[in-house]
Amino acid sequence: MADALPRVAGKLTADAPLAPLVWFKSGGSAEWLFEPKDVDDLRGFLGDLDPLVPVMALGLGSNMIVRDGGVPGVVVRLGKAFARVTRVDETTLECGGGASGILVSSTARDAGIAGLEFLRSIPGTVGGFCRMNGGAYGGEVKDIMVDCDVVLRDGSRVTLSVADLHYTYRHSELPEGAIVVAARFRGRPGVPAAIQAEMDRISASREASQPLRSKTGGSTFKNPDGHKAWQLVDQAGCRGLTVGGAQVSEKHTNFLINTGTATSADIESLGEEVRRRVKANSGVELAWEIQRVGKTK
Repeated sequence: MADALPRVAGKLTADAPLAPLVWFKSGGSAEWLFEPKDVDDLRGFLGDLDPLVPVMALGLGSNMIVRDGGVPGVVVRLGKAFARVTRVDETTLECGGGASGILVSSTARDAGIAGLEFLRSIPGTVGGFCRMNGGAYGGEVKDIMVDCDVVLRDGSRVTLSVADLHYTYRHSELPEGAIVVAARFRGRPGVPAAIQAEMDRISASREASQPLRSKTGGSTFKNPDGHKAWQLVDQAGCRGLTVGGAQVSEKHTNFLINTGTATSADIESLGEEVRRRVKANSGVELAWEIQRVGKTK
């Protein structure tokens, strides 16, 4: 396949291990890992790439299980060139697709823009936020997004409004294979000290309630209508449940943990066992929030 791949200005790596790049620290390799130099490099590569080759974007790998058989095709990881955040006007920021929630919220604070504090608590990048309608602590991306710039699988670049994405809870209609390279987020005028205080409150709440020091993947299951996923998991007796090296967190039962030796198969099997027990106990069918990608071994 190497001979058939387009030339790039960035970095293209064959058989690249993905475990070091995801929070669970498990899983196989990418057939190819592409780290584009800039938007033009990404557009040219995708435009010249065989349309049958699958393409997947990877951000910080915080809400993802990479299966042990690895990911076929090309995994695209946006680096520093896509991590800039700049002020557009009094209440709007332009954010690169590779920018972290911490960078976006901190830049908003410094600019006196309130309403983006919740991004401080989401361990991901702007591209992931836009795809999944990321949210926490009362805020969601659909509440702050103006529009986003997307490179489609054929290499064309389009701008999609928030309405174009048809956001629902942890879901968007972003086209398959599309990669978010930038987004505009709008808040409201605020006082930096008050914004920082809200960010501190959110950080303290996360520290107290979530297993942030563990190899985890963030919230595992979506909250069903009228329910909290963690309560359903707890009521089904799954707190501390293990499969191989994977464990349901004792601290927050909607988090799965790699205790050190877990394979991705262990983690996914544990999640499915939790779903089975919750269904048997409450009749509620939990839906995965964590993205599961690649092939089983």
